[in-house]
Amino acid sequence: MQQNSLSPNLAEISVSYSSKIKASERRKISSSKDVEVILREIWTDSTIELREEFYILLLNRANQLLGWSKIATGGLTGTVCDPRIVFSIALKCLACSVILAHNHPSGNTQPSNSDIQLTKNLVAGGKLLEISVLDHLILTKDSVYSFADEGII
Repeated sequence: MQQNSLSPNLAEISVSYSSKIKASERRKISSSKDVEVILREIWTDSTIELREEFYILLLNRANQLLGWSKIATGGLTGTVCDPRIVFSIALKCLACSVILAHNHPSGNTQPSNSDIQLTKNLVAGGKLLEISVLDHLILTKDSVYSFADEGII
């Protein structure tokens, strides 16, 4: 009888996603207002003005929320969103679409040129992977900007 022995320099990769929420109880997203409500549950008034953070919401084919993930935490004036991390998480949980979100501690919801370029890059990457980028929201304590509502996505 021959034993299976793996080489000690061979790393096993494990990928998993699990949800404790029943499919029938998942929240459905149908507008940017629905997204804003969820994001305001994630950000508190004390953290939304503290430092810039980037999150994604992950959805199934029926636009039901599978979950959310924090992608990055930055400083007062910016954060770095790595597209590889966004899509690795989306692929891991078999998401059909994602919604991007970040905050502007300054209180100004207008997207920067880098916000617009990042969004375009993520939309293009999503098309390649067949994962739709449905929206990108910029939140402040008192207001919100939706790329989809403004026709940018």
